[in-house]
Amino acid sequence: MGLPILPTISTTFIVLSAVTVAIGWWQIKQRRIEQHQKTMTLAGILALIFFIIYMSRTIFVGNTSFGGPDSIKIYYTIFLVFHITLATTGAVFGLMSLWTGYKNRLARHRKLGPITSFIWFFTAITGVAVYLLLYVFYKGGETTSVIRAILGY
Repeated sequence: MGLPILPTISTTFIVLSAVTVAIGWWQIKQRRIEQHQKTMTLAGILALIFFIIYMSRTIFVGNTSFGGPDSIKIYYTIFLVFHITLATTGAVFGLMSLWTGYKNRLARHRKLGPITSFIWFFTAITGVAVYLLLYVFYKGGETTSVIRAILGY
């Protein structure tokens, strides 16, 4: 069995988003403001593409449960909750950072940007780890779609 295509694609987009954030961070340190704005917009678009693929897969295909050994399932679950918390926090901070940048509220943007970047880097790293645990290191468990679960078929 090969790697599942949608999780592989969505994970690729979140990694690309984090790499783009790192490039944007470097650009602002170099005072390349216009390039920074374009790069961070691209980072947001890449994160949005990830989110669309992830939510579409969650709704129509489903989420895959952990298929590894029961002895580490609790650790995986705790790690997954940590990742989801980071991702949610990172998305909120990301939207606030983009908004303050677009609105030229630079004092607030300068405070939010580094925090957002760190959260986003850890979100990407933990997201890759979740992907590896679900699809590479262990065979994924059962996948059930939200629609199937709600409608009961």
